[in-house]
Amino acid sequence: MQMWKNALVAAAVVAGSVVVGAGPARAEPTPDFAAVADEVIGRQLSEYGIPGAAVVVVRNGKQIFGKGYGVADTATKSPVSVDDTGFFMASVAKLFTAEVVRQQVALGRLDLHADVNRYLTGFRIADTYPGHPVTLHDLLTHSSGFADTPLGVAVDDPSRVEPLGAWLAAHQPPRVRAPGTLVSYDNYGMALAGYLVEVASGEPFADYVQQQIVDPLGMTGTSFAQPRPATAVGKLATGYRSDGVAARGQCGAMSPTGAGPTTTAADMGRFMVAQLKPGNPNIQPQFTPEPRLPGMGYAYEEHERAGHRWVSKDGDVPGFHDNLALLPDEGLGIYVVYNGDGHDGSAAFAGRELVDRMVELRYPVAAAPAMAAGGQDLGAFAGTYRTTRFSHTDFTKFATLTTAVTVTGDGDGLTTTGLSPDPAHATQHWTPVAVGVFTDGRERIAFRDDGVLFSTINPAAAYERLPWYESPTLQMAAAGVALLVLLLALLWWPIAALVRRRRRPGLARAATVVGWVSAGLVVAFAGLLALFLSDSAALDQHVFLDDSGLVKAALVLLTVAAGGAVVMLAGTVLGWARGWWDRAGRLGYTVATAAVLVVVAVGASYNLVG
Repeated sequence: MQMWKNALVAAAVVAGSVVVGAGPARAEPTPDFAAVADEVIGRQLSEYGIPGAAVVVVRNGKQIFGKGYGVADTATKSPVSVDDTGFFMASVAKLFTAEVVRQQVALGRLDLHADVNRYLTGFRIADTYPGHPVTLHDLLTHSSGFADTPLGVAVDDPSRVEPLGAWLAAHQPPRVRAPGTLVSYDNYGMALAGYLVEVASGEPFADYVQQQIVDPLGMTGTSFAQPRPATAVGKLATGYRSDGVAARGQCGAMSPTGAGPTTTAADMGRFMVAQLKPGNPNIQPQFTPEPRLPGMGYAYEEHERAGHRWVSKDGDVPGFHDNLALLPDEGLGIYVVYNGDGHDGSAAFAGRELVDRMVELRYPVAAAPAMAAGGQDLGAFAGTYRTTRFSHTDFTKFATLTTAVTVTGDGDGLTTTGLSPDPAHATQHWTPVAVGVFTDGRERIAFRDDGVLFSTINPAAAYERLPWYESPTLQMAAAGVALLVLLLALLWWPIAALVRRRRRPGLARAATVVGWVSAGLVVAFAGLLALFLSDSAALDQHVFLDDSGLVKAALVLLTVAAGGAVVMLAGTVLGWARGWWDRAGRLGYTVATAAVLVVVAVGASYNLVG
């Protein structure tokens, strides 16, 4: 029965799909790619503090270069091997999901443009936008409109992974925009696409991928199963946080989006050869909300360099980071993977850095013709922009306080901070090349009339301009001043009580006690949150596992303080109406009340109040 099913799939899938074979034959290394890899990766491991890496380059159906660097485990010092070292695949797994969706579409079991609810049983996608259902096309292009939900998506024990369908039913995020409106990176959506393959095929997702991609391509070191099976070739590398501690949190129910799958660099070479075969619609343009810039294929992100088009996909889980790029016109594929986060999370940029250098070997950067800024009101583009990818329901929205993009006009162009993926070069200068379109010599940005910013740096993201009162700079400044006021209040109120020693009405004393306790709760909240954020090496891990006692305690404290703020507000009104305290005391209490309200309000806007 299974042989018949395999034959049916192989016969039905259009040109460019997976083909049976042991993988690409190996040719002599190309010196240019080898030299760039040796230079860039050798420097990265030392400069960024990454233990190891592996890279593979394929061209015209052959692996032309492959090499391991550094160590797979810092304790054993075992060297990284292209063939025999396994790495967590992270979000590069989405490319496999797009491929098996395409197989099911070719078989007529799934329709790219049908409401996904047609196929679901047991749960439904909310009809938040009547007449605008979510489709597979939306899911594969990150344009479904689901909010981001990173909290608690992983487990540290692969044996505890829940079934995909049950997890998706229990963790459906809100739909926050109509599908097809914007691209906003969507892990839930891609996992849902994988679940539809499971429903249509009648097989668990990991089994289906094994049978229809992994085995036919001879990818003996690749598996979507959790735990990683003993039959998989190669020992799994240890992934390391920036502090050198082994990372946790790479596994989870959403394997179609990247939780749990493992592979070797050599296997990814085999996969790239299959993906580069002519006729693959996944690497073709499928959706862009800004026609002046590249957009999305199916799971692939589009790029342009020197008039040539190429596509890529990167992946990140705690301790592992990879990047895959295809240059279809060249028959060229590049894959690189690292087993460490690097200092300050620099490994998330390292793969892009290497890929850019290798792409330049084929497509050297050509300066775009600049135009005069005259005729454009550069001030119209200035402002603070926030990514559309954030949680609308949990505290991880707090990350947008420090990831906002600022745009300023500087006479002949624009300056941005926050767009660059390179942590060492946060600021970029952009010159106009068309109305509303700017370049820094390598990348481009474009502004839509509705105040949305797009960038070729990350085609799977969009940035919406914030009103002034939502400016993170303003909010952080206001919260900082409020915390300073509350610190002073914590010190002053006990001293004042001892000095004055006057009897006050019971309600006045109660209001003072509530104020002092609320101030203490807010300060304690800020302290716990600061402790949580200070452990940058474990931040992603704590978010994915949702295992931080610090942040959970902090949220409880601010929630209780919010109740105290209501009592303080009533105490302020009564204090002025009934003459509690002297004038200075009433002013002080009013200021303290305002300070608590400011912190609570800022916290509530970032889902920090339960």
